[in-house]
Amino acid sequence: MTRYFKLLLVQLRVSAAAGMAYRADFLLEGVMALAWMGLTLLPIKVLFDGRGSVAGWDEPSAYLVIAFFMAVRAVMEGVVSPSFVDLVERIRSGAFDYVLLKPVDAQAIVSASRFEPWKTFDLLGGIALAIYAFTLRGAPPAVADLALALLMFVAGLFAMYSLWILCAAASFWVVRLDNLTYLLGAIFDTARWPVQVFRGIWRFVFTFVIPVAVMTTYPAMALLGRLGMRTALVTIGGAILLLVFSRLVWRAAIRSYTSASS
Repeated sequence: MTRYFKLLLVQLRVSAAAGMAYRADFLLEGVMALAWMGLTLLPIKVLFDGRGSVAGWDEPSAYLVIAFFMAVRAVMEGVVSPSFVDLVERIRSGAFDYVLLKPVDAQAIVSASRFEPWKTFDLLGGIALAIYAFTLRGAPPAVADLALALLMFVAGLFAMYSLWILCAAASFWVVRLDNLTYLLGAIFDTARWPVQVFRGIWRFVFTFVIPVAVMTTYPAMALLGRLGMRTALVTIGGAILLLVFSRLVWRAAIRSYTSASS
């Protein structure tokens, strides 16, 4: 584990150095992150204009869903998506051979091969929005609720990462999957809304098939003290099972890999 941690730090340092090579661009990305945050909040402001609550959520509570959405998106676009695009290019060019030759697990390398350091602004924005939401509510969260929310946030990251690994594994059989990242990103945009907003089949899909509810709604509910322990345990177990399943699919994809240079 120490070796993998050191490898992660090296890759993070290299990506940070590359991202900050042009400081003006780095600061510009920060400004763009603030603008994106404003655009993300705009639909919520419009939805709650003249309404006290929607589907059982008041405006400050809905801000918490947005806060977790921003945090998960920061990880997704800052680490997972760039690494996935890099993996597809390596498979296409045959450079993935060199990944397999390294004395570490290939999934560990490709999962954090590239970082977008300016996505840190999105993460900080999510934290600031959560603080603002509780300021509007007039009371901070309980320590136990905060601990459960962080645990659910990690479970949501596991779920999101597992979906991306499944897509990455599919690229070994169907190489041209560039547009899949945009499709998954578009689907993930639904996570900015509490899952209770959706009805019927769509709530089922966004809870069990593409578990965006696990990524944003459930952590927000936990932070508000509304998430039952049974639901939390089932969610954590489901995220772990999805992670294990993605690992099995990844290993099967590795076994089917044939070098582009062979």
